[in-house]
Amino acid sequence: MILAGDLLIRRLQQEDAQHLAKWLSDESVLQYYEGRDRPHDAALVQKHFFDEGDTAARCLIIHATKPIGYVQFYALDNEDKAEYGYERAANIYGMDQFIGEPDYWNRGIGTQLVQTMLEYLVSVVGVQKVVMDPQISNERALRCYEKCGFVKVKMLPLHEWHE
Repeated sequence: MILAGDLLIRRLQQEDAQHLAKWLSDESVLQYYEGRDRPHDAALVQKHFFDEGDTAARCLIIHATKPIGYVQFYALDNEDKAEYGYERAANIYGMDQFIGEPDYWNRGIGTQLVQTMLEYLVSVVGVQKVVMDPQISNERALRCYEKCGFVKVKMLPLHEWHE
């Protein structure tokens, strides 16, 4: 789907479930994505990531030849637009991601991923605005997003209910 340097981002496939289950049972990953009290087994991965009715584009992140993480993007509905404070915005998307292999943290890959996804969403999908809602305690992610041009617009306290 998207190739940028050593990064390949492609649609999630059923055989990728094993990676998601591994990553989402690692406390260091869960600390910022889903919560340490929500480890994922195979059944929960199927429920959350392979729901046929979900319209989110769910993708695997591969660095060189190694699967290292997950990214999803999706059009916001009117309720979500209002929650984020963009009631009048057209063509606004949400994006969520994590690098599930901690050995790949602090190497600039997250910044490369976010920049690549933004370029894709704007130039290929035609998105006008992208929102994310990281945990306020995830300082590494916040620095990455600000480096990629994101600005803090609104605190979403109910999204902070984590663990």
